[in-house]
Amino acid sequence: MTTDDTARLAENLSRELRHLVMLLRRTTAGQPVTAQQYSVLGSLEDGARRMTDLAEEHGVQLPTMSVQVNRLEEAGLVARGTDASDARVRTVELTVEGRDRLRAVRRARIAYLSGRLSGLTAEERAAIARALPALAKLGRA
Repeated sequence: MTTDDTARLAENLSRELRHLVMLLRRTTAGQPVTAQQYSVLGSLEDGARRMTDLAEEHGVQLPTMSVQVNRLEEAGLVARGTDASDARVRTVELTVEGRDRLRAVRRARIAYLSGRLSGLTAEERAAIARALPALAKLGRA
């Protein structure tokens, strides 16, 4: 594949991923929690995280992440704590309500995608299944 081919592939992939993200965001439209805030909740699924780590993962400055976390905390979806190894470090973790809300959104998104996937041919679904390992590798590079 030439450099031009790779650039064209990257452009097309970027465009299609944007459309997919927008589709998934529609499943939570009109709810009091934004898509970005749901993304933060997802980052907390495996346990408490440092505020600085969350900001870095989401590509925002710490004050921006603090605003998001403040809103989630006010909604009862996250709780703040301190790092066991350094009491000066602030951490954030999901509350039970936050975990329940995250699961509900995930179920809604999966149901929505399932409906969209069922409208594809078997060959198209197989092509997506074959592409998943490469997409996962891209996303974790």
